Amino acid sequence: LSEETKRPEPRLAQGREHVVATVDEIPPGKHKLVPIGRHGVGVYNVNGTFYAIANYCPHEGGPLCSGRARGRTIVDESVPGDAVMVRDLEFIYCPWHQWGFELATGTTAVKPEWSIRTYPVRVVGNDVLVQA
Repeated sequence: LSEETKRPEPRLAQGREHVVATVDEIPPGKHKLVPIGRHGVGVYNVNGTFYAIANYCPHEGGPLCSGRARGRTIVDESVPGDAVMVRDLEFIYCPWHQWGFELATGTTAVKPEWSIRTYPVRVVGNDVLVQA
């Protein structure tokens, strides 16, 4: 089938563990949207650590995984050597209204009582598995 006529991947059943990719398919700084459940699950590789989140923003239902993963750098000048803490690509921002969520915990500073669903991820051999 050509790219234009390619059929969408079938939805995977919720509530079980799925092999969603190989480690090489999601290199550091990249993500993959997997058709699990109603909205899908985004699987992110942040410097070799994998995270999985629901592709749904609780603010207005936006496709969260279409947003950009970003981070922040904090310089602590009170520490000898001006210690730097980098949280590179550890936050996802909704493309609709730029609400930011931490990939590891699903929390947001915008409205702390709203968070996104996160899912357990593990790597077995070269396979990335998500429990969703």
